[in-house]
Amino acid sequence: MAPASTSRWRLPFRLVLIGFLAVATFFLLTEHTAHTLGILPYLLLLACPLMHFLHHGHGGHGEHDTGGTPPPEDPQKALRHGSSGLKT
Repeated sequence: MAPASTSRWRLPFRLVLIGFLAVATFFLLTEHTAHTLGILPYLLLLACPLMHFLHHGHGGHGEHDTGGTPPPEDPQKALRHGSSGLKT
């Protein structure tokens, strides 16, 4: 069990630490707001290609209209299914 003298100092130390951290956080945010807000337009520009590359499976890139002509048959797919791929 901890002696009574160390447990007495525990609560005031925590209050001072919390107060110091709150003041430090306040001044860091207020003094560096210009730096963080100045980089936001560049972050938006960087997000566009990132979203394009990371979300490649979602969206409407798969089904394009070819004007009524069916897509060409893949010869490798035909070979896997047992046909020669040649139409007679």
